[in-house]
Amino acid sequence: MSSQTVATVERAADVLVRFAEAGTSTLGVTELADSLGMSKAAVHRVLASLRSRGLVELDEDSRRYSLGLTAMRLGLAYLDRIDIRRLAAPELAGLSARTTETATLSIRTGLSRVYIDQVKPPREVIMAVSLGVPYPLHAGGSSKAFLAFLPEVEIDSYLSAPLDPLTPATVTDPERLRTELALIRRRGYAMSISERQRGAASVAAPILDHHSLPAAVISVCGPAERFVGEADVCAAALLEATDRLSARLGHRA
Repeated sequence: MSSQTVATVERAADVLVRFAEAGTSTLGVTELADSLGMSKAAVHRVLASLRSRGLVELDEDSRRYSLGLTAMRLGLAYLDRIDIRRLAAPELAGLSARTTETATLSIRTGLSRVYIDQVKPPREVIMAVSLGVPYPLHAGGSSKAFLAFLPEVEIDSYLSAPLDPLTPATVTDPERLRTELALIRRRGYAMSISERQRGAASVAAPILDHHSLPAAVISVCGPAERFVGEADVCAAALLEATDRLSARLGHRA
C-alpha cells in the first residue's frame, strides 16, 4: 500500500471519528476542515468517498453532513458482539481488589434481574451471591440501579403493581421508592442496607448503553456492619468502573 493511500485512509478515519466526537449530529465542510487541519478540497474528496459508501449523508438544503446508514450498521455490529460478562470481568476483579469486598454483575430479565458473575475478596468474612436467581427490581441496590434508569413509562408500570418485601427493610411504598429512584439518578448509584438480604449492604450502579439505558449493573457488597462505613469509598470506585464500561458501550455522559 502506497504512502498516499495510507494518508487517504487516515484522513477518512479522522473525518469519521470527528463526527463521533463532535457533540452534534451534523457538520459542515468548513467545520471539518478547521478542526482537522485539512483543506476544504481534501475534506470534500473524503466526504464524497464516504458518501458513496453510505458512511455519511448530505442534507441538500443545509449542505451539512451527518453519519449515514452504513456507519450505523458498523456501530450495531460492534455492539452485537459485545459480551457484557467478558467486558466487565476485569473491572469486577479490580473493584474487588480495590475495595476488598465482593463485586457482582447483574443483568435484567423482564421484571427481575439476576447475578451472572461475582468476584470475592480473600478475606474471612464476605458476602457471596447466588448466580442465576431472579430478584425483583425494587429490592436491593442492584435492582434499584436498574429500575431508576429505566424509561419513566416502564417505572410507572412497575410501580403500579404490588411490591412484595424480601426483608423488613425492603421499600414497598411506591411514592417513597419514586423519591429514592430520583436520588439514585442524581448521584449515579443506589445503596441498600438489608433490603434484599438481612445483614448485607451494597452500592450499585448501571452500565449504560448508547441509549442511556442500563445494559447491566455492577455492585460492591459486604456485611452491613462493616460496609456502611466504607460505602462512600466503594461508591467512588464503582462509578469509575461503570463510567469506563458505559463509554465502551457508546454512552456519552
